[in-house]
Amino acid sequence: MRWENGRESSNVEDRRGAGGGGGMRRGVMGGGIGVFVIAIIAMFLGVDPSVIFGVLGGGGGPMSQPQVSQQAPAQRPPAEDKQAKFVSVVLADTEDTWRALFKQNNAQYRDPKLVLFRGAVNSACGHAQAAMGPFYCPADEKVYIDLQFFDDLHKRFRAPGDFAQAYVIAHEIGHHVQHLLGITGKVHAARQRLSEVEYNKLSVRLELQADCLAGFWAHHAHRTRQILEQGDVEEALGAASAIGDDRLQMQSRGYVTPESFNHGTSAQRVRWFKRGLEGGQIRACNTFEAREL
Repeated sequence: MRWENGRESSNVEDRRGAGGGGGMRRGVMGGGIGVFVIAIIAMFLGVDPSVIFGVLGGGGGPMSQPQVSQQAPAQRPPAEDKQAKFVSVVLADTEDTWRALFKQNNAQYRDPKLVLFRGAVNSACGHAQAAMGPFYCPADEKVYIDLQFFDDLHKRFRAPGDFAQAYVIAHEIGHHVQHLLGITGKVHAARQRLSEVEYNKLSVRLELQADCLAGFWAHHAHRTRQILEQGDVEEALGAASAIGDDRLQMQSRGYVTPESFNHGTSAQRVRWFKRGLEGGQIRACNTFEAREL
């Protein structure tokens, strides 16, 4: 991936020297399915999706922000930290891409923050351990990542490469885009009326859409800035395959339980990333009305 001379984002918070606090993990959760495609198309046709949601009686606004304990103030990453610089450049590229795409459709993209932490961290969605992996919290519009995950991606999941790492970041930014479109709030609301199995199916569609949006970013970033090098796409596909629910369950316990999947199989994650990458159309990422995933 061509990134060394890229712009660095000013939206990176370095909390690797700070302590953690207490709560739950990810805020990407739960709401009604029928309006998803309307919201997505409306957004990219320049119509405020919140208007449509309001007419249909939906919510979809930001989640409430629970209280969390105080942490040491975040800082900018050290200039000599190459891995942190890489994350900052990838984040900046997602900013440039999504700002332009939103602007083309008479909308404004709101930049998320990206928080670097070590071991554990507080978010507005609660307390998170690094073992849970990178996550996005819509309540504070921040992506959280322990950079040790990239080593795990290489050694444990056998998915090396800088673009594999960029895919992980872009997936979490995909959740931010879902939040801005009102999709996350709708999914969160549905949790209250669905069984665990049915909600897991909805969660899979949310996650696969984030994979597709990651591919959508890569498509447009390469078209405007030529960021991709030979082998980069294979790196991303390798990472998507490595963290499929079926593969992770088989590795950890030797069997799979499809009803407990909440991110999608390896094949599904690869398929939806490729759909975003190859199609370049936001409507291609409508997992919520897809008959087959």
